[in-house]
Amino acid sequence: MNLHHLELFYYVAKHGGIMEAVRNIPYGVQQPAVSGQLGQLEHDLGQRLFIRRPFTLTAGGTELYRFIRPFFDQLPRMEEKLRGDVSERLRFAGPTLVLRHHLPAMLSEIRRKFPGLRFDLREASQPQVEKALQDQEIDLGITLLEGTIGAGIESAVLMQLNLVLLVPSDRPEKTAEAVLAGDLLQETLISFPETEPVYRRFREHLTKKGLDWPTGIELGSLDLIETYVQQRLGIGLSVKIPGGTLRPEIRELPLKEIPGVKVGILWRSPLNPVAETLLSQLKEKARLLSNSPAPAIGARTRRVHRN
Repeated sequence: MNLHHLELFYYVAKHGGIMEAVRNIPYGVQQPAVSGQLGQLEHDLGQRLFIRRPFTLTAGGTELYRFIRPFFDQLPRMEEKLRGDVSERLRFAGPTLVLRHHLPAMLSEIRRKFPGLRFDLREASQPQVEKALQDQEIDLGITLLEGTIGAGIESAVLMQLNLVLLVPSDRPEKTAEAVLAGDLLQETLISFPETEPVYRRFREHLTKKGLDWPTGIELGSLDLIETYVQQRLGIGLSVKIPGGTLRPEIRELPLKEIPGVKVGILWRSPLNPVAETLLSQLKEKARLLSNSPAPAIGARTRRVHRN
């Protein structure tokens, strides 16, 4: 079997399809090339390895993936070990807000301690952070904690964020309840995607009250939601950030009846010294922002497993 064909099959099986594999293969390769080379692999073996739509591994494909996965999974770690710089590499994923406002200063401080620091940073939502950890593509990530966490992933709560509605400053409503009592079909809701915990909690609240308010503008970051509210394009669903400041053209109306969402950090043990340092910094930063006692650094964190 051609080793390169096996590598391409590994990425396709790991990410659940050819298109998804192309987005994650760490070198440039086009979708038609992947399809052609996998077709050649299947021809050489005399059997199909996966069904294209919907993506499903065949029995033979499952057996082959189980055989090659340990080797390809460990290649990045072996590369780091041979390079001798594993202790000074950091792979992190989280929301735009953290990457923009908090992480740069932390990385500058960490680099003074680890001059050879190399880092790989990415914006990611809750499911993306968890999947990246499961696939061993990141060391740790920040996300909203909702439900149970996958096996082998450790977690710690950093803070709780309360839900708010963002409205232009000159609107007459003084409370979120007053907004919800109005004609919602005449208002544009600016919100996170339906898969996000903030939106789900808000939707559950509306359903209990017998209200319907479809999202008109779906955005992926707090900054963007604020920008669209500032331009008077609708009413925003957001969260109150401890220590944060709103633009003067915007007011926030607390959604007091809706439970807040928990922001947490996820990781897989063991962490290298750089990741351990960042974990401590993130906990301390969260303590300062929320003005609550800091969790003991190095304290054992409960492992949570998916049912």
